[in-house]
Amino acid sequence: MSETEVPVPSGGQSKTLHHGLQVLELLVDHPRGLTLTEIAEGIGVHRTVAHRLVRTLEVHHLCRRDRFKRISLGTGLVRLAEPVEQDLRTLARPVLEELSDAGGASAHLVVRENAEQVRMLMIVEPRQARMHVSFRSGQLDPIGRGSAGLAMLAAEPPSAGEREEVTRARGRGYAVSSGEIAPGITGISAVVPAGREAPATSIGLSLFEATDAAGLGALVVAAAQRLGTLLR
Repeated sequence: MSETEVPVPSGGQSKTLHHGLQVLELLVDHPRGLTLTEIAEGIGVHRTVAHRLVRTLEVHHLCRRDRFKRISLGTGLVRLAEPVEQDLRTLARPVLEELSDAGGASAHLVVRENAEQVRMLMIVEPRQARMHVSFRSGQLDPIGRGSAGLAMLAAEPPSAGEREEVTRARGRGYAVSSGEIAPGITGISAVVPAGREAPATSIGLSLFEATDAAGLGALVVAAAQRLGTLLR
């Protein structure tokens, strides 16, 4: 299964489409491919059902089989993904590159996927650092865990029972988390100021050790402000 549990479809939703999307999400987590049996077991369906799902995805070039009959993602996904958040990524790249170089750490752009999750839209790795943090673009994480989601929650009005770090982030303008997305990794994020219609977006740094969290926080806030200006 993918990193985040996908809810079973309720009334008004297509169960077949749900399973097809589960196949794609499963293959994202297994870039070297899976057998048909492994796919069937991974999404909890009979092998015959998995065969029909995979065959349909193959017709649309969304998955493919190699000579060993292992199934992996297909090139058709590239064409589908290209327009997604393209303007945001295009504008964000130079800001992320500058932030990454200034902070000597990996810079990330995260968007709010839904009420409970955030998605890593882009990550830029530093060009000079000997070691750096690496994440997979597209991964989903709970909004209440990790600096990116905490920064988004801090941009909302205070709520009863919110985490102390959310309250602190609201006061200083950026959120800090340690070991919440990956062991030993510190995240520092700030929300990108945008219009009400735009999805919540944060920009930040991920690093092994933050000896000057306040200084890095200032860099992150400045980068978020620059991107917000570009998006207006």
